[in-house]
Amino acid sequence: MPASTIAIVGIYLGFALLELWRSSLFSKNEQVRDDGIVEAVSMVVLLGFTQPAVLFTSATLAGLVAPQWAGALADLNVFAALAMFLLLDDMLQYWWHRASHTFPWLYNLHRAHHNARYMSVRLVYRNNIIYYAMMPSLWMSGVLIYLGLGWVYAGYIVVKLLVITGAHSDVAWDKPLYRIKWLSPVMWVVERTISTPATHHAHHGRHADDPAVHYKGNYGNLLFFWDVLFGTARITRSFPQSYGVENLAPASLGQQLLWPLFPENRIVEEPVGEGTAAKVA
Repeated sequence: MPASTIAIVGIYLGFALLELWRSSLFSKNEQVRDDGIVEAVSMVVLLGFTQPAVLFTSATLAGLVAPQWAGALADLNVFAALAMFLLLDDMLQYWWHRASHTFPWLYNLHRAHHNARYMSVRLVYRNNIIYYAMMPSLWMSGVLIYLGLGWVYAGYIVVKLLVITGAHSDVAWDKPLYRIKWLSPVMWVVERTISTPATHHAHHGRHADDPAVHYKGNYGNLLFFWDVLFGTARITRSFPQSYGVENLAPASLGQQLLWPLFPENRIVEEPVGEGTAAKVA
């Protein structure tokens, strides 16, 4: 097993054990039966099939289109290589995430992530199965690996998953740091650079009138800087009173995992949250 995979598993298990100790990993407030099923299925399918399949397929297609470029960037400066992943993976994922809260059909592929009325490491991979298969940033990462940057991706993805997992956990690592006055300037930089629990929890907040909620913003994954740059950031250093999405029509297990194959009789026809009611068909 590659060292990067071991590191990612260790990070996830570490945060999971922290939740098990400090909060409640398997029994969250307002949790329903389908929550655990959606999270387990989406995680297994993504890690066991979708991600490796997309990375392999995109690299294979790149080889067919431009075989002369195989490994062409293998000797690229590490900082330049990291910049390429930040732009073609992380920034692209920011726009994909933002689009998921803009276009109703795409929101139907993402809504499972927000159906949960709690925060937890369990949400990191929670999405419609098709959502990840379509994610442009994952396909671009495969191309960059084909170009010889797999050695950079191994370290990059570990750091990215560390930030994302920490941002979803209900054991917020940044909360005690905000109470230390001399750290305030440091945290000012940190919260504008990477996703933190406070900024990402705001994106999962339920009620639009909650000052700590910013459902239509704070889209960043590794870098919160994209939100700052593109005007979708809200930083309050506080946490929502509750999680989920107000006015969101119920979704079945099938719709959460495999919409549109299981459209049921309720689908999101317009963006929801921020006080906007979801229509139902």
